[in-house]
Amino acid sequence: MIGYQPHYVDCGDARIACYDIGCGRPLVLLHGNGEDSSYWRGQIPEFARFYRVIAVDSRGHGASESGEQRLSFALMAEDLKMVLDARGIKKAHVLGFSDGGNLAIKFALTYPAYVDKLILNGANVEMFGGIKTRFQLPIYAVYGALAAVARFSKKAARRRDVFGLMVHRYGVTIDDLGHLTMPTLIIVGERDMVCDSQTREMAAHIPHCQVEVFRDGDHFVAAKQPSRFNRTVIEFLLGR
Repeated sequence: MIGYQPHYVDCGDARIACYDIGCGRPLVLLHGNGEDSSYWRGQIPEFARFYRVIAVDSRGHGASESGEQRLSFALMAEDLKMVLDARGIKKAHVLGFSDGGNLAIKFALTYPAYVDKLILNGANVEMFGGIKTRFQLPIYAVYGALAAVARFSKKAARRRDVFGLMVHRYGVTIDDLGHLTMPTLIIVGERDMVCDSQTREMAAHIPHCQVEVFRDGDHFVAAKQPSRFNRTVIEFLLGR
């Protein structure tokens, strides 16, 4: 990520890159599918004024290695735990965008003691039905094409695995969300690719949950409305 040097943590068969910036209570940032921590370029300088920001490149993304295992949210959640342990962090706020939000859910359910407050930006539980059809169908098409050539190309196989995160269920059901007992904020855009019904159902199942809908916003509100996004996150973390 431009402007910051990564730290690397050995997580079994892959080195995972993270960026440790600022001081104070830890705030973990998890990017979306096919991206890296540079997605948070509009957030890190502001958040680092108040928090110790830990931005993580998920396995197979950014400066992190892929390893030899099949990519999954369960594997990435284990990576995240190892990163936090290596950085001496036992509890943190966790903010995840899109697939990073799904990872945040998986992590919070698997390792709840590590999560102080949880922020889910454009996250979903259901793959088909949770994402609007006009966005999800092209993802299935690309995944199918990559799967067809994966036998002949290791690069295509890794891209297939990345796209597969947006296709396959990740071991979380709507009912599982009832176990997320930490204060939670869901942020979506008014024109988000996540179905409104999915957001409402998620919020109804999370015990201590608030929802913030960005008017005229799409899936990428953090990148396109950084000032409002940053203010919303900080006010939530401060309990305002």
